[in-house]
Amino acid sequence: MGSSVEEVEIQGFWSSHPCGDQLLGAPEGRERQDYEAFFHRYDTAKYRLEPHIPRCLDGLDLRGRHVLEIGLGQGAEAEQLIRRGARWTGVDLTDTAVRRTGMRLALRELPFEGLHQASVLDLPLPDESFDVVFSHGVLHHVPDIQRAQKEIHRVLKPGGELVVMLYARWSLNYLVSIGLLRRAALLAAHPLERLGALSEPGELLEAHLDNARKTGLMRYLRMSKFIHRNTDGPHNPYSQVYDVRRVRRDFPYFDVRHTEKHFLHAPPLPLHGLGGGKLMGWHLWVRLTPHAR
Repeated sequence: MGSSVEEVEIQGFWSSHPCGDQLLGAPEGRERQDYEAFFHRYDTAKYRLEPHIPRCLDGLDLRGRHVLEIGLGQGAEAEQLIRRGARWTGVDLTDTAVRRTGMRLALRELPFEGLHQASVLDLPLPDESFDVVFSHGVLHHVPDIQRAQKEIHRVLKPGGELVVMLYARWSLNYLVSIGLLRRAALLAAHPLERLGALSEPGELLEAHLDNARKTGLMRYLRMSKFIHRNTDGPHNPYSQVYDVRRVRRDFPYFDVRHTEKHFLHAPPLPLHGLGGGKLMGWHLWVRLTPHAR
């Protein structure tokens, strides 16, 4: 797909920046009660911010079906899927996500069929073994997405379903927050820093200024470059945004059955809790069916 980002870079970033750790911190110890307290804090914060996720999962037919989850985070969606009756298997590129998800499922005494540290580019799973493949907020971080969707197609049963959440191109976050506000802030801060007139820029702005120094300001501000560093932190190596046209292009082994948007999220704009997510939300949920082999 024209990206020079290697999978090892992506693995390294998500190993050192697990979902939620930047806001809540890592588990404070290694005892069961430390993880239990951490998972409780994480789930409370996550589903307060993103209450649409459980509602979307309620709309899926999961009971008794073999479900593969790609990308595990802290295992929150794994728990949600299993509690809805899924016969769950999970894969993640990082050891951290696999370990924490395994700990969560053990603490909650939730049954599952498999848990693997593996790449979506080379799934250690048999052909046609899953009714549903689910991936929330992961596949937009995969540069070789067409190889990934080919592997997903391989492990899905005929008549199965792929359910993904991808970052939305036609969103307030991409078009206004990232495309205008953040670029304008960096464009204004860059000359002030060079003149020594910018005092205490803050950790986030300083990281972006450092990226701009290394890359060159105008090159860094190109959206094809800037997007990578503005979805999951300024050190994130790769991100992509999607509309339906791009989904069809990047998932050629599938047909798009249904799309919907959620989550009006565009920091620094104070929009959380307001309406408009279905029109300009940041989360594009897509349900796809595989082409016949």
